[in-house]
Amino acid sequence: MSARAADMRAVEIRLRGRVQGVGLRPTVWRLARALGLSGEVLNDAAGVLIRAAGDRAAIAQFLDDLERKSPCLARITSIDARATAATWPSGFRIAASGGGGAAATEIIPDARICEACAREILDPFERRFRYPFASCTDCGPRFSIAAAIPYDRAATAMARFPLCAACAAEYREPADRRFHAEAMACHACGPRASLVRSDGRATSFDRHSLLDDVDAVGGLLRRGHVVAIKGIGGYQLACDATDAAAVARMRAAKQRDGKPFALMARDLAVIRRYCTPTDAERRLLESPEGPIVILRADDPAALPAGVAPGLDTLGFMLPTSPLHVLALRRLDRPVVMTSGNLGDEPPFVDDAAALDGLAALADHALVHDRPIVHRVDDSVVRVIDDRPVVLRRARGFAPGAIALPPGFADAPALLAYGGELKAAFCLAERGQAVLSPHIGDLESAPTLAAFEQTLAAYADLFGHAPALLVADRHPEYLSAKLARAAAATRRLPLIEVQHHHAHVAACLVDNHRAREAPPVLGIVLDGLGWGDDGTAWGGEFLLADYRAARRLAHVKPVPMLGGVQAIRQPWRSLYAQLAAAIGWTDVLESYGGLAVCRALAGKPLATLDAMARGAINAPLASSCGRLFDAVAAALDVCRDRQGYEGEAAMRLEALVCARTLAADDDGGYGFAIDAPPDSGPLVLEPRPMWCALLDDLGRGTPPGVIAARFHKGLARALAALACRLAGDVPRFDAVALSGGCFQNAVLVRQTARCLEAAGFRVLTHGQVPPNDGGLALGQAAIGAARLLGGG
Repeated sequence: MSARAADMRAVEIRLRGRVQGVGLRPTVWRLARALGLSGEVLNDAAGVLIRAAGDRAAIAQFLDDLERKSPCLARITSIDARATAATWPSGFRIAASGGGGAAATEIIPDARICEACAREILDPFERRFRYPFASCTDCGPRFSIAAAIPYDRAATAMARFPLCAACAAEYREPADRRFHAEAMACHACGPRASLVRSDGRATSFDRHSLLDDVDAVGGLLRRGHVVAIKGIGGYQLACDATDAAAVARMRAAKQRDGKPFALMARDLAVIRRYCTPTDAERRLLESPEGPIVILRADDPAALPAGVAPGLDTLGFMLPTSPLHVLALRRLDRPVVMTSGNLGDEPPFVDDAAALDGLAALADHALVHDRPIVHRVDDSVVRVIDDRPVVLRRARGFAPGAIALPPGFADAPALLAYGGELKAAFCLAERGQAVLSPHIGDLESAPTLAAFEQTLAAYADLFGHAPALLVADRHPEYLSAKLARAAAATRRLPLIEVQHHHAHVAACLVDNHRAREAPPVLGIVLDGLGWGDDGTAWGGEFLLADYRAARRLAHVKPVPMLGGVQAIRQPWRSLYAQLAAAIGWTDVLESYGGLAVCRALAGKPLATLDAMARGAINAPLASSCGRLFDAVAAALDVCRDRQGYEGEAAMRLEALVCARTLAADDDGGYGFAIDAPPDSGPLVLEPRPMWCALLDDLGRGTPPGVIAARFHKGLARALAALACRLAGDVPRFDAVALSGGCFQNAVLVRQTARCLEAAGFRVLTHGQVPPNDGGLALGQAAIGAARLLGGG
């Protein structure tokens, strides 16, 4: 503050952060009126502006109340007050929003329906009884309907719905929870939902319900139908999760081979029939963010195998909107609630396109006339050691601003383009970063188009004009190609950042580590990324800060036999690992009788050997992701094919025997640490692990025990290598764990405990995904640090 509160009789106060669309203006109004202050409060492009005059003590109390009594969805990042000589007439008012200037405030993410609205729409004595678009200052759509900043009704998709007299009275009444709630409406004046048939023929909801079109959805789901539902940020597809035929039909129609479906349940009681959420998981389910929460299944066989094939977890969420509450009211079972799209394309948001595109998937569609301005998919969160870890950052979290750590306040505006898979981009300016919602894999043409459209929309919405562009170093990433083209067209400087360095930086930002803090050891385990030496990396030990990274060690590289085919067919990685670690001739001599060896012997190994010798479509990769694939294949998990990225690793984690994992007398499989003769990076050598694993297979050791020994042994090897490196380089005070392999809860827990036992501080992800969904944030931090540091 530029003046002490005790000296002020009149002040102008600037509130920044998540301050619009959260009921902050009515809260300010009530606080000011209670203290007898005069003045006004308004939204503008920079946030919320307050002008107040009155008694010095009242002004001081008012400033204190602003910090302590803000609404539940608000997040005030700064309160700047300055004394002024101005005076105002008696009384305090909410003034019209101010325009002009670049947007410097947050748009709040969409918020799950609150308890008050949920009770109201189920109460026949309330005028919003069964209204599927009820909302208030504590819940409802925000970002998905916002067309401009400041966040006012006229700048949202609700502008086309003038308030009726009753709603207008609530909107003006300070004591009402809908006081200046911009998305509010009712049956008389708001959006309306209707049920339509996908084949275009007439339908009547009373065939499936005695109430209305929304209630009819529940009847359709109970009868085995697939229904498309227009949700908050895009279309969804729903079916009865207990109906194996309906689940199989949806999986076939979506061409979704093996990837687990998200589930929605009307309440916690339904979820508890299948899972036992911890307190931390329950809080997430009931939070305003309302993400899909990955829960351990009490009995994986309790639901059809097609819901989450081969996994011991289920992804559950509670109803996110009044529409979902009402549609599921009569369903005492979970429903599949997955993205309304084809394959890996983005969910539909346009009504005509959705009805056309989803006609082959859904028998009916529940549509409504409120436009979706911004597409937002459902977020996914997993609790690891009582800490929520965001795996997909979207509805409820995006586009909430992420405060950059100390030292970044003067960073110029920049745009980071992220990666190729789990694509998201990042805008950064004035010490804040806005990470876009998860968009998807850019290999899909519709997803690439959505990425470009979202980029343009964000630039317009936030008034963002970057002075610098940042991209991945990979020559073929589509996101990087977009960045290079934009840099050339707009004549902007471009910084290219090594993939795994960006992962480490994202983890550092996630832990609010200062720009000038000393380097950490970053352990980054993932599928692959373009390395500094032109090879594919994916099992890296980097001494890194925000400006630079140096490779200290890595997992032993082996050929990716067939290139991308090695990702799709894990047996290729298994053969490459065994040939590199032991030699195929020696494998056959010692273990030729094993079923896995007989299976591999039937593959075109001579062709693969020739590819490896000639380096033809067989790039070397130090990928830990491919190591997981190989171990899974050895256990006949997804050996011949995996249907989606990470399937083999996820199923391998699901196999882990908890008793073996907890046994103190079982240290897991060993790894070696090799020092190359040229004093280059150390190499984590899996040969001992493979010998022990094959011995276990020969003894008939259960797959769960083998899976546990692999996870435990790898974690201990990572910690042992960290200790070795700590003695070879200037000591680092922390170890940062990042990369897609650290979505694996078993690996995170085991590795963190081994590192902590060795005396290291361990940094893990929380609000930013450890997978490629967090890359853009790391890129932005590196770009800003290099500019600020002159590097």
